[in-house]
Amino acid sequence: AGGFALTDWRSDPLGLWPAWWAERAAATPARPREGTLWVDGVDWQWVVLHYSSRQSAFAGTAGTPLAEALARARAAAAKAVPGARVIAAGVPLHAEAAAAQAKAEMNTIGWGSLLAVLVLVWLTFRSLRPIALVSLSLVVGTAAALSLTSLLFGRVHLLTLVFGASLVGVAEDYGFHYFAARQGRAASERYAILRGLLPALSLALATSSVAYLALGFAPLPGLRQMAVFSVSGLLAAFLTVLCWFPLLDRDALPSTRFSRGVADSLRDWPRWRTDWRGLVLAALLGGVLISGLWQLSVRDDLRQLQSSPPALLAEQAEVNRVLGLPSPAQFYLVEADSVEQLLRREEVLATRLHELVTKGTLRSYYAVSDWLPSQARQVVARELTSHAEKVALAGIAAQTGASLSRAEFASAALDVERWLAGPAATITAGQWLGETNGLYRSVVLLGGLVPVALPALAGAAEDLPGVQWVDQTARYSMLLARYRVGMTWLLIAGYVGVFMTLVWRYRRNAWRAMLPTALGSLLTLAVCGWLGIPLQLFSVLALILLLGMGVDYGIFLLEHRNEGSAWLSVALAGVSTLLAFGLLSLSRTPALHCFGLTMLIGEVAIWFLTPCFRLQHSGASNHFCTDALDTGRMASTTTAGS
Repeated sequence: AGGFALTDWRSDPLGLWPAWWAERAAATPARPREGTLWVDGVDWQWVVLHYSSRQSAFAGTAGTPLAEALARARAAAAKAVPGARVIAAGVPLHAEAAAAQAKAEMNTIGWGSLLAVLVLVWLTFRSLRPIALVSLSLVVGTAAALSLTSLLFGRVHLLTLVFGASLVGVAEDYGFHYFAARQGRAASERYAILRGLLPALSLALATSSVAYLALGFAPLPGLRQMAVFSVSGLLAAFLTVLCWFPLLDRDALPSTRFSRGVADSLRDWPRWRTDWRGLVLAALLGGVLISGLWQLSVRDDLRQLQSSPPALLAEQAEVNRVLGLPSPAQFYLVEADSVEQLLRREEVLATRLHELVTKGTLRSYYAVSDWLPSQARQVVARELTSHAEKVALAGIAAQTGASLSRAEFASAALDVERWLAGPAATITAGQWLGETNGLYRSVVLLGGLVPVALPALAGAAEDLPGVQWVDQTARYSMLLARYRVGMTWLLIAGYVGVFMTLVWRYRRNAWRAMLPTALGSLLTLAVCGWLGIPLQLFSVLALILLLGMGVDYGIFLLEHRNEGSAWLSVALAGVSTLLAFGLLSLSRTPALHCFGLTMLIGEVAIWFLTPCFRLQHSGASNHFCTDALDTGRMASTTTAGS
């Protein structure tokens, strides 16, 4: 009889050795041929090649050198063999694509925001001096933020830079407030103007900083870095306005038609009153909020943060299909007090997984015990094999009259030290975790995984001691959910803290600064419910920032009631912030897109609602007098009507 054999017939009369190797080889379709690995496909013959990057996949260097090198290789292959296909996969490609995308968005968002701010400043003041000084505050703020972040964290993440690019829409608010109050006033009054603005500017800085610092309470290093970057940038921009603007702003700054038009628009802005029309409007708004919030869903799935290019994801999926690669996100972690106990637990798990493979629920599994059986299993296998081979050889000898015998099995079983020293150990190098703190651990990988099979796979590990089912995707999704809940409570605490600060400053009128932000945030969630946009962690983070920035508008209208300059500065700040965070909604990075979209909707709502709850003008005796800008002190107030 002829057939595939790895030894002479007498050493393996039952053909168990080739059968075992064939079973191991079934774990991958790749086969060695002509010094390389080949895969026989239905329509294609694939050659498997490995590439190695000279730098870290997450280094974030300029350009896309790896993708460009692969593009040249594709072109060379197509030239040598017309019609040839080259598909590539690997973490370095995804990391490089994410870095390139983040850098492009950083340039678009940062420079786009800056350009929009400069255009606004020019339209409002028609002078290069405000543009130069506002730009100075932004440059100083960004430089300080980069320096402190680099000092504390050692390096600056690209996502922090993309997020920090939106800081342009907030940091210039202080310059807007200064020049809006300075416009049409004599240069000699600039220090008095700044003293009059200082309480409102300080309170605005405090509320914004509290909102940004809330990011730092999340146990995510990236969010902490964003918090440090934002707060330090705002503080530096604030100090630049406070220390340098009066020194450098020495010439006249006449008012313009554009600024007067914006300032005068406050007189015609609708104002909510406690009459029957106001109550009807409140009831309608309440109905819209309730219906939208009722439809709002929550989704913390990690997969929604995937931002790799579709073409790269498609190639990754095809490579996984062609090579039959195991899933890196779902696996079993096995641990025990000894190597023998570990291998026995793997074998029990393998028995259950074999049943799932037989049913078609799972395509394959990969365990260390496939290559290194437990001592007990080796003893049983040796006894069974020895007995079966003796019976087979005796039967053949009786039929042929020949004297047949087989060499005895090795007396010592294969142990982990001998196995690790051999070449076969490299096949499962990533699965054998070895000993740590007195416990031995290994990983059992799965191939051909489909989402519908996850419950059955999780059930396979039930009541097995030392065997843990690990679903990394589900774990990270649960982590995001826990952070979302924690940040929601932090948001509620922030509202309480900010409101108490406003009560300390404005007494019974504090609600006028807080209510627009609260309504705007609720309206944002309602719109998300209507549009089918799920609530997630980054939505809550955006709501925290809306709290810090939205309250600023109410603060300035309360501090300088009925002043056109106050409304001018609020309008400019709102539009510039809207442009900055609105550009984030165009990001292809899912987290930033969700964050930017929430900010876009909320900023529009808060900016429109804030003047609707302004104090009623009733003469100079019961509002914050413009003379306070000259004296630097706040005039006494009485409570206005509804």
